[in-house]
Amino acid sequence: MLIRLLRTYLRPYKKPIALLVALQFLQTCASLYLPTLNADIIDDGVVKGDSGYILSYGALMIGISLAQVVCNIGAVFYGARTAAALGRDVRGAVFDRVQSFSAREVGHFGAPSLITRTTNDVQQVQMLALMTFTLMVSAPIMCVGGIVMALGLDVPLSGVLLGVVPVLAICVTLIVRKLRPLFRQMQVRLDTVNRVLREQITGNRVIRAFVRDEYEQQRFRKANTELTDVALGTGNLLALMFPVVMTVVNLSSIAVVWFGAHRIDSGGMQIGDLTAFLAYLMQIVMSVMMATFMFMMVPRAEVCAERIQEVLETESSVVPPVAPVTELRRHGHLEIREAGFRYPGAEEPVLRNIGLVAKPGETTAVIGSTGSGKSTLLGLVPRLFDATDGEVLVNGVDVRTVDPKTLAKVV
Repeated sequence: MLIRLLRTYLRPYKKPIALLVALQFLQTCASLYLPTLNADIIDDGVVKGDSGYILSYGALMIGISLAQVVCNIGAVFYGARTAAALGRDVRGAVFDRVQSFSAREVGHFGAPSLITRTTNDVQQVQMLALMTFTLMVSAPIMCVGGIVMALGLDVPLSGVLLGVVPVLAICVTLIVRKLRPLFRQMQVRLDTVNRVLREQITGNRVIRAFVRDEYEQQRFRKANTELTDVALGTGNLLALMFPVVMTVVNLSSIAVVWFGAHRIDSGGMQIGDLTAFLAYLMQIVMSVMMATFMFMMVPRAEVCAERIQEVLETESSVVPPVAPVTELRRHGHLEIREAGFRYPGAEEPVLRNIGLVAKPGETTAVIGSTGSGKSTLLGLVPRLFDATDGEVLVNGVDVRTVDPKTLAKVV
């Protein structure tokens, strides 16, 4: 779902994405070249005492660093703009789809859930896209490039990488597998908090009139505590990931220094090469950490994308007319002929054989007890629902054949 959603709404932004990928590639290549220049300065400049060599290669390093900064700024700029455009487009699409829903679809999802899906869920997908453009694009380039450059410096010492990368991958995979169900549960409980809060704000006067303040406080406290518990669970897993990664990093650095010292002592490696190798090791580990940070966001973004896609793929039960009527000659005339309505799955219809005529200038009252179907009957006129039996006519025309905009102006 996540890949399909991103592919659909990022398709109009191919050029900015291609440009930011190119900028990320250039700045990553510059970052990979800097340790090699540093090693040359140490081996051919510092060790030999050649000040001219140090100054010339130092100036080259400064120039490459400046180019890296410029490329990085450009990549972040285009990445932020593209991610913001993605969020805008997805929010607009969800909003337009919800506007086309009948009361049946709104009741199916629930207004609090639709609010969460339009705001928080879209924000999670947008943040994932932003992190992908600013971090994840450069991570594989840096990882592969760092391994290649490390192999070019010293092949035997590169054996340390064979143990570091798989261990990191296994640790990250195990933690991410536990995060996914927790993130799904978090979004559901966030819906619950929104629902309880919305009910309390809407019914504030009734709550005070019947002195139900304490009961409503307990309801919100329970929903808030459940959301907090899930958030703490995900936070504990996220907090566990960084110590695990840093432990592997520190142990691998110790191993590189230990074996590298023996290589230098035996004459198989120079001091500058060991310094560059450590730099490449840190770049490889940093790329893995960036990927780790992305993997932490992916489970929640996947859950949010599924919820967003569920809304986008839901068709309204109120189908627009094929050949809509865009002009109504008569005004203020409402007629309901033998109308009936049954909710999906209900044993009995809410409305049965309803007949009503309301002429211009008349006042018509619909009286009945709570739950007798007054709101449902009223909802048939603006097509919040469609009658399952009979007809509803406005100005002599069946509302199912009237253009929705024209009907909205009349009713």
